[in-house]
Amino acid sequence: MQLSSLTAVSSVDGRYAGPTAALREIFSEYGLIRHRVIVEIHWFRSLAGCAEIPQVSELSVAAHDHLEKLIDEFGVEDAEQIKSIEARTNHDVKAVEYYLKERFAELEELELLSEFLHFACTSEDINNLSYALMMAEAREKIFLPAFANIYDTLRAFALEHAGVAMLSRTHGQTASPTTLGKEFGNVAVRLQRQVGLFHGQPILGKINGAVGNFNAHLAACPEVDWPVFARRFVKSLGLTWNPWTTQIEPHDWMAESFHTLSRYNTILIDLCRDIWAYISIGYFSQKTREGEIGSSTMPHKVNPIDFENAEGNLGVSNALLGHLAEKLPVSRWQRDLTDSTVLRTIGTAAGHAVIAYTSLLRGLDKLQVNHDKLADDLDQSWEVLAEPIQTVMRLYGIKNPYEQLKSLTRGKTINSAILLEFIQTLDIPEDAKQQLLELTPAGYTGNAAEMAALMGSQHDPLVNDPNKWK
Repeated sequence: MQLSSLTAVSSVDGRYAGPTAALREIFSEYGLIRHRVIVEIHWFRSLAGCAEIPQVSELSVAAHDHLEKLIDEFGVEDAEQIKSIEARTNHDVKAVEYYLKERFAELEELELLSEFLHFACTSEDINNLSYALMMAEAREKIFLPAFANIYDTLRAFALEHAGVAMLSRTHGQTASPTTLGKEFGNVAVRLQRQVGLFHGQPILGKINGAVGNFNAHLAACPEVDWPVFARRFVKSLGLTWNPWTTQIEPHDWMAESFHTLSRYNTILIDLCRDIWAYISIGYFSQKTREGEIGSSTMPHKVNPIDFENAEGNLGVSNALLGHLAEKLPVSRWQRDLTDSTVLRTIGTAAGHAVIAYTSLLRGLDKLQVNHDKLADDLDQSWEVLAEPIQTVMRLYGIKNPYEQLKSLTRGKTINSAILLEFIQTLDIPEDAKQQLLELTPAGYTGNAAEMAALMGSQHDPLVNDPNKWK
């Protein structure tokens, strides 16, 4: 059976292949091989530029051009060639080295220097840097743009509905009102904090040999300051050098990144469930699309499928991210191979997250606020004003205000007339009494509208500059 989006085992490459297409260049087997080629070539180039290693001469312009071509024109056919070599060697990184030696043979200058490919390296020197580059690329090209789209959508919603009063529900019970914009603003700012942590996460790399001590390097070229050389090389790739490793870079930075991504996803799960519930009680309706079917038997239904899809995929992504974060920092002695197996699932975890982000944005775009329902719920919930009334009573020294309001309202149906009658009996200053008499559930929202409006402020660092959270 031919592999296609219909025959793929994973939904990431099957049903949801569209939203995850951009991940293939980065996290596929091809993407891993391509990054290994990049690291091997850059390591070779760095050796050629080292004066303390006279055995490898400075490269000519033609040699540099040939190396650039190997990187720039690397395609699926080249990766397939490497896979055919791997079928013979049963070693994926060595197959890359052998492939590059074949390509070096195309230029005599490079062929004579081909033994400096993979010089003093262990496979993990190449792999850890490849995965680091893959993560850096995914962060810049996939995650941060997706996060920006989600933030912009939530921010716009918060600003548009900053003053739209909404009944709160704590423990599922009626509670002091808020505004729709404030609740969406809460989510947006929570997310931005995680974005700041994720964006600022150092991505570490190492290239220090079989057990992290430059053993082979110093045996062959003791006159080279290898720690300085390695640091310069790792930094040239845009990564942070980690000098303290065994054979493997310990992956702690990866665990930190995956935990942050998982927290970001968890906040979105919270959002999806809240919106689902608000749709259920009629606070939102959803725009319908021509030809779309909600239920196979109940024609009237417009199901909140985008939020359900997002919640499900976020959960799968978090399950994988959690395992990656817990497993990767653990390795027997100087190394075992379990990390290699698990690292190949990063793309799957990212894929389910990207599917979820796409579904969430589609769902948010369909939302329509039911202002009548919001207003009606507030007008049926005058009991929420027991809080400000008893608080004002406390201010003016009235005894047992909480207990009085509890007796008046708890477990009872309360309307405006009952509260107004009670307020008239209070022995408090007339201006304070008048303020209470004018209070309504819809008007009792504290500073919620002002908080939501902060989403539009260019001077609020917590909102507009996630790095301020660090």
